[in-house]
Amino acid sequence: MEPAPIHYLPLGTTVVSAVFCGVLIRAALTRRSGPHLAWWAFGIACYGLGTAIEGWITLAGNTVALTKAWYVAGALLGGYPLAQGTAYLLLKRRTANVLTAVTVAWVAVAAALVVASPVNAAALEAHRPSGDVLSWTWVRALTPLLNGYAAVLLIGGAIVSARRYARIASQRARAVGNSLIAAGAILPGIGGGFAKAGHVEVLYVGEFLGLLLIWAGYHAIASRRTRAAPADFAAVETPAPAAAAAIK
Repeated sequence: MEPAPIHYLPLGTTVVSAVFCGVLIRAALTRRSGPHLAWWAFGIACYGLGTAIEGWITLAGNTVALTKAWYVAGALLGGYPLAQGTAYLLLKRRTANVLTAVTVAWVAVAAALVVASPVNAAALEAHRPSGDVLSWTWVRALTPLLNGYAAVLLIGGAIVSARRYARIASQRARAVGNSLIAAGAILPGIGGGFAKAGHVEVLYVGEFLGLLLIWAGYHAIASRRTRAAPADFAAVETPAPAAAAAIK
C-alpha cells in the first residue's frame, strides 16, 4: 500500500503527545498539587504510544504483537489514566484511591487477557489495526465498560466544570478551557466509529485534532492560573485534559 500524506498523521499526533506529556510532567514536579497531573501525563504518554503503534502499522505493516500492543495502549489505556487523574481532582482522596484499586485491577486483568487471547489470523489486516484479531471476542466487552467510566469522568467532568465556571465572570478562561477539553475528548470516539466502518483516516484526524483541542484547553486554564491572584490558586483546578480513546 502506497501511504497517503494523511497516513503519517498518527506520527504527528505522537510527537505532539510527547511534548504535551513533558509539559504535564514539569507541571506535576513544580506544582506538587496532588497525583492528578502525574496521572494525566501518564495518560497522554499512553495516547502517544497508541498513535505511534498505529502509525507504524499503517506505514510499515502489521503483526499480531503490534495489534495487541495497540489495543492495550489505545483501547485500554488511552483514556483511563486521564479519568483517574480527574478522580483525584474532583473526588475525595479516599474515594479516588478505592476507584484506583478497582480499576487498576480491571485494566491489568483485561490487558493480560488481550495478551493471552488466541488470534483470528484471517482478521489481521496488513496496514490497519483492529480488535477483530482477538479470538476471545468476549474480552473486547471489557473495554466499553472501562471507556464508559473514563468518559463519565473526563467528558462529564469537563462539561460540568465549564458550566460552573461560565457563571463566574473572572473564571471565563476556565470555562472556555474546559469546553475545549470536552470537545477534544469526544473527537477520537467519533473517529473510532468511522474506523469501524472502514474509514480509519477519520480516526487519525480525530485523534490529532482532539489532542490539539485538549492541549489548547489545558493551556487556557494554565494561563489563567499564572495570571490569577494568590487566592485563586487555592481554588479547585479544572478537570483533567480528556482524551477519550476510541472503543476498538
